[in-house]
Amino acid sequence: MCRHLAYLGPPVTLRALLYDPPHSLLRQSWAPRDMRGGGTINADGFGVGWYPDPAAGGSGAPVRYRRAQPVWSDATLPDLAAVTSTGAALAAVRSATVGMPVQESAAAPFTEGPWLFSHNGAVRGWPDSMVGPAADLPVRDLLTLDAPSDAALLWALVRHRLRGGADPARAVSDTVTSVAAAAPGSRLNLLLTDGRQVVASVAGHALSVRAGGGAVLLASEPTDDDPGWHAVPDGHLVVATTGGVRVRALPAALSSRAGTTGTTEGEL
Repeated sequence: MCRHLAYLGPPVTLRALLYDPPHSLLRQSWAPRDMRGGGTINADGFGVGWYPDPAAGGSGAPVRYRRAQPVWSDATLPDLAAVTSTGAALAAVRSATVGMPVQESAAAPFTEGPWLFSHNGAVRGWPDSMVGPAADLPVRDLLTLDAPSDAALLWALVRHRLRGGADPARAVSDTVTSVAAAAPGSRLNLLLTDGRQVVASVAGHALSVRAGGGAVLLASEPTDDDPGWHAVPDGHLVVATTGGVRVRALPAALSSRAGTTGTTEGEL
């Protein structure tokens, strides 16, 4: 099912995000606490994307490091993470759905321009269920998918909406709504950031948020026992910045399965 996280805030090392917490993303790769929908470990690749400090010559575009191996077996990342600081990052460890390839290009985060994207979950009925939503994409986008996987297609759908001028929250919400209608029962926890805000959908899997001190961290599972963590209800969309976290219900077809109705909105 994968595990992912996103961070915005004062610069920290990648090691502080990926390795140091007691229930870090590293630990979640081999000892996850919540793998609803199948799977036991997240050993089919990993990736991390981060935004270099513009004051140090960064262009605003993220840097990405991905591998097709388990994160615990990578000998380079610990040293890289210890000396790399950033104020914005997205990282993921992967559990590939049966029948989908285990290759570097299939590991999140996916990226274009300022964006980083990840998917935690699975599209039910893949690939047949996605014939309808995929028909909205330009043929070139279909021919150049990062990988023949549900996550890569979800990224193409979100990216197509972003290219068309949709704001990030609308791009994620409309993609989740479209895919959920075509493939009911899918798990569609999406994570999107441009280094200034994070948009996340919670549809079929868990997501928790911890905010404070000018920082916000979103993660599939809390990385520590800090009481500041809040679970986001299923069927909701999160828009987070260092200034606050807004949560609103996704459309009724998604929010109703979580026992919510309407278009409630609030803060965490």
